[in-house]
Amino acid sequence: TTGLDKNTIIVFLSDHGDLLGSHGGFKKQQPYGESYKIPMIFYVPNELGGSPSVKKAMINVEDLMPTLLGFASIEIPETIEGINYSNYILNQAENPGDSVTLITCIQPFGQWNRNVGGREYRGLVAENYTYVCDLNGSWLFFDNLKDPFQMNNLVESEEYAVIIKNYEELLMKKLEETGDEFLSGLEYVEKYNYPELDERETVPYYK
Repeated sequence: TTGLDKNTIIVFLSDHGDLLGSHGGFKKQQPYGESYKIPMIFYVPNELGGSPSVKKAMINVEDLMPTLLGFASIEIPETIEGINYSNYILNQAENPGDSVTLITCIQPFGQWNRNVGGREYRGLVAENYTYVCDLNGSWLFFDNLKDPFQMNNLVESEEYAVIIKNYEELLMKKLEETGDEFLSGLEYVEKYNYPELDERETVPYYK
């Protein structure tokens, strides 16, 4: 009776997934689909132009703010990261992004610390492929369509060598565009005066 259902946009999402035992891990951080994929549902009333649809664009968390500003017809500051997908969600425009989105681990911590293989990484996720590199170079490459559970790391595959090289070059370009120097995690810890770390290079959950 208040009319809020006719002029209110509702967004349901999470900030990360959960491995729940996949790849021998739990919780978040690791560069697998169970960890980096999140639910993202926009309810836009018919009165605001909404209609049911499923989108395949690689929409990321940093795109949420400019998209909501777009829905509200509020000017988006140039300093805001992310892409405005509002018209795309309303089926009024083509996908304004490209076919990939970035995933990042600045410094491993908590349950995925260095003692159990945690590491810094940067990666690209597309509908068909996932590419990830660590400080030593290319680390993971998955064909998400043929291998949806990402069990077969193809990073050394000759068959995919050209595609992997293209993804590596695209990742470096995107890191340059975003000003990401891809330093070791501890350099960022020192740079931003992060709280004291324990012997696992992580902030203890309990003091």
